[in-house]
Amino acid sequence: MKITYDKINTMRGNLISVTAKGVGLNELARVDLKNGRSVYASVLRIEGDQVTLQVFQSTRGISTGDRVTFLNRQMQATFGETLLGRRLNGVGEPIDGGPAVIGENVNIAANSFNPVKRVVPREIVRTNIPMIDVFNCLVKSQKIPIFSVAGEPYNALLMRIANQTDADVVIIGGMGLTFKEYQAFIDNAEQAGTMNKTVMFIHRATDPAVECLLVPDMALACAERFATEGKTVLVLLTDMTSFADAIKEIAITMDQVPSNRGYPGSLYSDLASRYEKAVLIEGSGSITIIGVTTMPGDDVTHPVPDNTGYITEGQFYLHEGRIDPFGSLSRLKQLVIGKVTREDHGDLANAMIRLYAESKKARERQAMGFKLSRWDEKLLTYSHLFEERMMNLEVNYTLEQALDLGWQTLAECFQPDEVGIKQSVVNKYWPKVAQAVQTS
Repeated sequence: MKITYDKINTMRGNLISVTAKGVGLNELARVDLKNGRSVYASVLRIEGDQVTLQVFQSTRGISTGDRVTFLNRQMQATFGETLLGRRLNGVGEPIDGGPAVIGENVNIAANSFNPVKRVVPREIVRTNIPMIDVFNCLVKSQKIPIFSVAGEPYNALLMRIANQTDADVVIIGGMGLTFKEYQAFIDNAEQAGTMNKTVMFIHRATDPAVECLLVPDMALACAERFATEGKTVLVLLTDMTSFADAIKEIAITMDQVPSNRGYPGSLYSDLASRYEKAVLIEGSGSITIIGVTTMPGDDVTHPVPDNTGYITEGQFYLHEGRIDPFGSLSRLKQLVIGKVTREDHGDLANAMIRLYAESKKARERQAMGFKLSRWDEKLLTYSHLFEERMMNLEVNYTLEQALDLGWQTLAECFQPDEVGIKQSVVNKYWPKVAQAVQTS
């Protein structure tokens, strides 16, 4: 039963308070303004009969005499096949000039999928980016962030993954995007021909902060419905630091006691409840989540990346326009490397990273003016080829092509007995042309 009240007690920013009874946490309410406009709000806190709600749109025009009607349900997203190819804001309204989305209403911010129904992931998500596919495999149903700083091409990286993945559905959740960033996602999807399998929930920098809080929930609620229908879903969230900042802004307005650097003590739970939506459903589809986390001052101890690191299964560290092999880690890669990928995958990846680490030391010796050995010169040649062929985010290779190129790179710089790979693997995969040249 809907309950209506005719008086708003206080208004602070996007928060309003009402004296009400019989309402629940996260319950949706409609505020009817005297000018005929209506806005929606959600119950954020209940203290006795004092109910605090956050308004999802601008509070301009709201007065204390406006009517508040509690709708006895949570905020909902509209799900259906007509969702594909659409762009919506944080409250699920179209922003692409198209008609309203028709379909089933599903509650957002519901509980994560039943752990009993989850299965251990065993499938690789191919991106055709060597620094991911070869060295830190993305696994279906994995939750993993991209740690970066403002100005790095993290959105461009997300767009490449969206274009090249074999996922059935790609859902983009943009938070705090500038118009240029928002338009870049649109242009990319249209040029790549992936718009028909893409859904965008976008919060722009000029939109109310509370809409930013809804974007991940809207995206993930729809992702869960696609996954239960057997779809492979990739959810790309950018930027989760903007999401955390919106939480902080609301908490400050509510006079909550702040925790580390002004963020509320619930930050870990707020992030975990979203990332834990990643799932592989037995006999059905999956949700894989990649979320950008920008680190103010490149500080990994900042509360947002610090908490994110405890929740997720590794990270891709984007530094100086490249995925850094030393700061990146995929904790699930051992489930697929050498098991569902080629047998040489693990040995080759480990050897290439080890040699690249040695080449960094050779560069330091060169920079300090020390005399370089023949081995140092080999390492320097290798490091340039490695960065050009493997670390360049513009390259586009299948996993098998990248592995073959890795062997070719080793063969151009080293002898077979210098790479530290067991002889049986070297004998099978070392390029035959290079082997013939070196033995002649």
